[in-house]
Amino acid sequence: MLHRKPPLLFLLIIIIISTATATTTIPQQFKEAPKFYNAADCPTTATVHVAMTLDATYLRGSIAAVLSVLQHSSCPQNIFFHFITSTDTGASLLRATITTSFPYLNFQIYPFNSSSVAGLISTSIRAALDTPLNYARTYLAEILPPHVGKIVYLDSDLILVDDIAKLAGIDLSNDAVLAAPEYCNANFTFYFTPTFWSNPSLSSTFSDRKACYFNTGVMVIDLNKWRAGDYTRKIEEWMELQKRSRIYELGSLPPFLLVFAGKIKPVDHRWNQHGLGGDNFRGLCRELHPGAVSLLHWSGKGKPWVRIDVGRPCPLDALWAPYDLLKPSFSIDDV
Repeated sequence: MLHRKPPLLFLLIIIIISTATATTTIPQQFKEAPKFYNAADCPTTATVHVAMTLDATYLRGSIAAVLSVLQHSSCPQNIFFHFITSTDTGASLLRATITTSFPYLNFQIYPFNSSSVAGLISTSIRAALDTPLNYARTYLAEILPPHVGKIVYLDSDLILVDDIAKLAGIDLSNDAVLAAPEYCNANFTFYFTPTFWSNPSLSSTFSDRKACYFNTGVMVIDLNKWRAGDYTRKIEEWMELQKRSRIYELGSLPPFLLVFAGKIKPVDHRWNQHGLGGDNFRGLCRELHPGAVSLLHWSGKGKPWVRIDVGRPCPLDALWAPYDLLKPSFSIDDV
């Protein structure tokens, strides 16, 4: 049988791909989203600031979340996205991907030095919760510019089906530093260890407040109050104690609960239909909570894009799929 030599161009392509793979991860390719325009009555000075983390692992979810925010906003051109990414991640590749999918997006990327928090992180029940970037929400007041006084923080595994301006407009004029949906029927004791509850000096932290669970994946934060109250340091103090005496098991959430539970401005549950990713061990399918829905959140082990790719989606993953901008492996756009 006659064996032909491969064309020189083909060999060069193989060499380039092999070299690139050895030094960095080839990013996924995403389609370009349509441009969204403001309604005629949109104010010209009312900017909605949105903060999200950005990394290669959750990039697909982040892009879907951004699309959902823009698509359901009455004033999408008034939205400014603040993306925080790890200093050891290819920020230029992430920037190029965002720009390609959203050419007209107002955004800025900020580096987060993972080493600054690495020494404070304790192992939790799921490895994904121990990623340093998962703790960036604690440092928003330091990372973002001083002129950003109010921020909507969003996780990367959610979509909005309502106008984000309604969420951003939550009144924080009183003492509350942040607003989020509260879940007072949840077993609050679950989030801390027996070591915590058996120590009166620790458990008394909640004695003067009606402490309820809230999910830190969706928060409205007054950064000016945060800075004035030095809340980053207050959270770090609990993280330092955790390193000495294990008082919780669940990543970056418990320090927020220790500082803020019972002191936040409650928000309607429609703004965080969370837990759609299932529990942290099995990731079983879940149904929506009763009531209206403005935001669907796949918190938990299972992510919709992963379940879709392996052909085992949960029923509610069909609500996420329309916002997925990932190109198929072989796209007509590549021809």
